[in-house]
Amino acid sequence: MEIEIGQEKLARALSVTSRVAVGAKATLPILSNVLIKVDGKRVSLTATNLDMAVVDYVPVSNAKDGVITAPARLLAEFVQNLPKEEKVKITLDGNRIKIKAGKYSSVINGSPADDFPELPGIDEEKSVAYKMGVDEFKAGISEVIVAVSGDTTKPALTGVYFNTDDTALYVAATDGYRMAEKKFIDKIQSEVKAIVPAASLQEVLRSITDEVEEIEILFDNNQVRFRLGELEITSKLIDGTFLDYRQLFPKNNEIEVEDDRDELLRIVKMAALFARESNRVIACVADSEKKTFSVSSIANEIGENESKIDADVKTSGSVKLDSRFLIDALNAIGGDKVKISFSTTMSPVLITSDNNKNYRHLVMPLDS
Repeated sequence: MEIEIGQEKLARALSVTSRVAVGAKATLPILSNVLIKVDGKRVSLTATNLDMAVVDYVPVSNAKDGVITAPARLLAEFVQNLPKEEKVKITLDGNRIKIKAGKYSSVINGSPADDFPELPGIDEEKSVAYKMGVDEFKAGISEVIVAVSGDTTKPALTGVYFNTDDTALYVAATDGYRMAEKKFIDKIQSEVKAIVPAASLQEVLRSITDEVEEIEILFDNNQVRFRLGELEITSKLIDGTFLDYRQLFPKNNEIEVEDDRDELLRIVKMAALFARESNRVIACVADSEKKTFSVSSIANEIGENESKIDADVKTSGSVKLDSRFLIDALNAIGGDKVKISFSTTMSPVLITSDNNKNYRHLVMPLDS
């Protein structure tokens, strides 16, 4: 095997693949390695943790076919420390990987590729495929992933639910205390109902570069593949049933507040400072007569806080919420103006924005 490649290209590819390999299960040491395979004038770098696999295809010059696995972290860190302008030459002597770049050289002990797990494939002709711009993908996933649960005893809630309704594709997530939904693609041809692990989606988000403008998403019955130019990230789907979440969104709310998002976020953050000592509980009060919206919190040992801002309030009412959940929702929704609506002190609070009409966020109330 022989490869000659620019340092920046190799470092970027190893950075992506090593993130998956570094988190590999210790019971299988080979999973800490990256598989390097040269076929023609293209090298593929592959890493897997058995739940997710990353393959980065990189064009090379002066290549000779071959395959080997190398310690992912060591190789990635060595290449990253080489001068960016250097060409990196990699050759193989048995299982010894020789790396040379200008005045720098190293030998890393590799392992045969025979023990590296075979990656399951996706039949692309039979899969359900979608394409969309990476900016829309990043925005949509970032807006819903904040509501994903970390409770591994409820696997279906630890991922993002890709689902079709009528002619559109939606993504949704919930941890049982809040829920977020985003219309992802307006018009689609094929139906899909799949739960993608949040960890896999976070890896996709981290792997998006400025050079990539479009992402392709392919689903089969058990897996999903995200294709970003020459990079492919394949993940197992979560085996489970996502709840029928749309029925939880209220159809009518008596109390509605519209306000400047930045102002509202500021007073919620201030109240959250005091709410640390009271399980993050904050009280939100809408006053239709004074046209104000106030947020307060009390911490017996520290003190108390209340802030009011002018708001468009149609009906008075109050509700208690988890400050962190409200902050997450306001950060996710973006825009200049937001609407907060609910019916009673124990009804879900719906957060929407005219600047982001395809997104809605629900936060459940607290009873203390």
